[in-house]
Amino acid sequence: TSILLTGKNKMKTEHVNPFVAATANVFRRMLSCELTRGGLTFKNGFQPEFEISGIIGFSGNAAGTVVLSFSRQVAFAATGAMTGEEPADLSAEVTDVVGELTNMVAGGAKAKLEELAMSVSLPSVVVGKNHSIAYPSSVQPIYVPFDSSMGPFSVEFGLVEKNGGVLTSPP
Repeated sequence: TSILLTGKNKMKTEHVNPFVAATANVFRRMLSCELTRGGLTFKNGFQPEFEISGIIGFSGNAAGTVVLSFSRQVAFAATGAMTGEEPADLSAEVTDVVGELTNMVAGGAKAKLEELAMSVSLPSVVVGKNHSIAYPSSVQPIYVPFDSSMGPFSVEFGLVEKNGGVLTSPP
């Protein structure tokens, strides 16, 4: 087990890497878009970085939340890449694409966390500046920034093992 230290916090790489790998894989396969990952940090607060968030809950031997947070620029470009036509404004089509990308990232990460026997909820999408995400109370979420030709976006997640062990949180 490799542990990354960030100040007084710690996280296990085997719990972080599946989310990073799944995000890169989904963007490469579905959007023909290569990503550059920024540094991993623990997130302070519950507001995502950008105004459009795809949210999925995990349950089973671990519970928690995964959020893909996009600016309008990235959400519109992703919609264009998946549908062949970039939208002019926020529409149901944009929120459907954000939800589907979130679902694919969560599913890809879940497959690599098989020992936790988790299931994922249906994705929901929240649009609006300054919205908040409810994570399990004992979790300080991990923040992973990405940059791409479409623009910047982030993945945030926090999970707690069923036995009470925290996967991504301060000790």
